[in-house]
Amino acid sequence: MAEAQARRRSRGAGGGAARRAERTAVQVETARFIERNVPNYEVLTEEALETIEANAETVLAEIGVNFVENPGALQRWRDAGADVEGERVRIPRGLARELCATAPAQFTQVARNPDKSVEIGGRNLVLAPVYGPPFVRGLSGGRRYATIEDFRNFVKLGQMSKWLHHSGGTICEPTDVPVNKRHFDMLHAHMTLSDKPFMGAVTEPSRAQDAVDMCGLLFGNEFVQENTVLTSLININSPLTFDATMMGALEVYAANNQACIVSPFIVGGAMAPTTVAGTLTQVLAELMAGVAYAQLVRKGAPVIAGAFVTSIDMNSGAPTFGTPEAAHVTYGMGQLVRRLGVPYRSAGSFCGSKLPDAQAGMETANSLQTGLLAGVNFMLHSCGWLEGGLVASYEKFVLDSDQLGVLHHFARGVDMGDNGQAMDAIREVGPGGHYLGCAHTHANFKEAFWRSNVFDYKPFETWEEEGARDSQALAAARVDKLLADYQQPQIDPATAEALAAYVAERKAALPDAFS
Repeated sequence: MAEAQARRRSRGAGGGAARRAERTAVQVETARFIERNVPNYEVLTEEALETIEANAETVLAEIGVNFVENPGALQRWRDAGADVEGERVRIPRGLARELCATAPAQFTQVARNPDKSVEIGGRNLVLAPVYGPPFVRGLSGGRRYATIEDFRNFVKLGQMSKWLHHSGGTICEPTDVPVNKRHFDMLHAHMTLSDKPFMGAVTEPSRAQDAVDMCGLLFGNEFVQENTVLTSLININSPLTFDATMMGALEVYAANNQACIVSPFIVGGAMAPTTVAGTLTQVLAELMAGVAYAQLVRKGAPVIAGAFVTSIDMNSGAPTFGTPEAAHVTYGMGQLVRRLGVPYRSAGSFCGSKLPDAQAGMETANSLQTGLLAGVNFMLHSCGWLEGGLVASYEKFVLDSDQLGVLHHFARGVDMGDNGQAMDAIREVGPGGHYLGCAHTHANFKEAFWRSNVFDYKPFETWEEEGARDSQALAAARVDKLLADYQQPQIDPATAEALAAYVAERKAALPDAFS
């Protein structure tokens, strides 16, 4: 009897120790891309949609778009039946939409870890981090120019984030590396420090080709030609201008079956009209021309139709974020892009604040929720954006990443199964009781409510004893913990060696250029 009790005590102690070890062990989990079970929010009537589509066709046919310094693009348009005069391309009514019809409505971007591949399009939402800031900000170091070490840190934070599906692209500009070489280091970081999907280089067509070639080393050349492993950002120079650099990168990616986000960069009142309907008209015209051109390069090439839209402060000229006008454009473009039949990119953690403060939180929350309800399929800038996109913030990166969990949970919709109806719980508790001890609560409490990994829920006295930390301080501690806990995903040694050798050889062959 005593021996049996001793064995039970031993098992109990071991079990408790195992449970404690499990709770404290580093666990890296990536949630599957969001699949919406909530309806899209629509602001435009059928009549309004038809009017905007007709106006966009008028823009393309009568005003036209410019394809500058790109004779090959002009010839493609001539061959397709467009009217080309100088660098101006006028596209007959219906032609652009007809060409867009060959772009896939949904496609898979394959990740190095197949379990983390994403489906872009349909009812899905893929979340990717901030893109492009030349500066970084941290609670300890303040605002400063970004370095390649910052870039690698952000890739690691993205890898450690549960709610972020995508490693992104130029999370920050590593200004300590020559402009003509930094894409090698950035791609290498995405490929080796993360096993999530990532984006390619677009600042010069040869750099886009480098991205394709490096993916050939990572995935295999034949696999790359048959599968989409890159998604890359191709901005339109609004209004109505397609420059040679961006189109040159698009041509490389489309020819190699890799996806491009064709996206106007709109500041309302500066690059587009001040009105919502006017902006929607121009953006739709630009998108149709851009998506159609990708199909002229390669029929069936995957394309995402993007809309980066913000308003402007008419006193200072500064862009403003989280505004109702930008929301109207985001919602309206969602309707228009769905009718076009391609995936939709828009929204993000947008704010104009200089710090991850209340202004940043409110503007960001407005934009994130708008993106979810607008039916966005690919959300670039979903975490880390600060100061109008000039700054990638360490603290805001983890605050935003944490809040992306809200989007995941909201998108699930309302459970109307037996467990969701909870009739057994209502019967068990009855009038005047409480639900804390009932069987239904015990079965559901771990997953019943979304809970932040950053915010403080403790009583005032405990919070004060621990230093009365605000959200920025809590986020800074979270950054330190995630970087300390980071574990590099495994990669085949031969592949890692080949990538490192490629980067070293290509960088050595180029003279440094900082412009």
